[in-house]
Amino acid sequence: MARRTRTTHAPRRTGTRRSLSQNFLTDPATAAFIVRLSKVGRDDLVVEPGPGRGILTRALLRKCGRVDAYELDGRYAARLSRLFGTDPRMRCMHQDFLTAHPPREPFSVVANIPYSRTSAIVDWCLSAERLRSATLVTQWEFARKRTGDYGRWSRLTVLHWPRFDWRLEARIDRHRFDPVPRVDSGVLRLVRRPTPLLTGAALADYRALVTRGFTGVGGDLFKSLRPMVPTRLLATGFRAAGISPRALVSEVRPDQWVDLVTAVR
Repeated sequence: MARRTRTTHAPRRTGTRRSLSQNFLTDPATAAFIVRLSKVGRDDLVVEPGPGRGILTRALLRKCGRVDAYELDGRYAARLSRLFGTDPRMRCMHQDFLTAHPPREPFSVVANIPYSRTSAIVDWCLSAERLRSATLVTQWEFARKRTGDYGRWSRLTVLHWPRFDWRLEARIDRHRFDPVPRVDSGVLRLVRRPTPLLTGAALADYRALVTRGFTGVGGDLFKSLRPMVPTRLLATGFRAAGISPRALVSEVRPDQWVDLVTAVR
């Protein structure tokens, strides 16, 4: 059934676009490029946090089936309704995206998100059970850190690796935004795996071991994990995963973590 574009209202919140560290895309070609990277199609529902002036929204509506946009600023929410008010595939909610409940059907997230809320939005995406993928424009450094592009891996990425593939898709020049930020942006893509690498008790063991590794005080990873795993078994697991006994936790790739947990279990 066709749906009318509507704006639902929430209490006005203080703050400006500058305080949220959001920079608007100004280049339609870049917006279309981001949508192509997201791989959304005609049958897909897309959730867009912080659409702002709607340049990415317009590109999404050319490719996907429906767009649910969450805009915190009432002025931009009203503007979006004026721009897309005749398109039954578009809904605009004047609401903080982080307070929204994820759709009950499969969906994707595509957005140029505020830098200051990047971590919170990534967490929201990772906890949404029906999320297929999230294609997010973030600070270049954030995207690199979360995808191991510096040769080091973050705890967040490793913890969620069995269920999500983390990809650094592209770099976007800072002059494609208004106001122009100090740094370039990156396109970070989270893709849910069709079949998780680990499930059930194995996944629980994986998360426990990873958490211990990132919070341990043993210096190198081997020393941090020894209180949880017998020394000989741990040594066998390190060899099977191709991990140096002297490796620091951030140097261990997510796939090596999966092999390590599989071996020591």
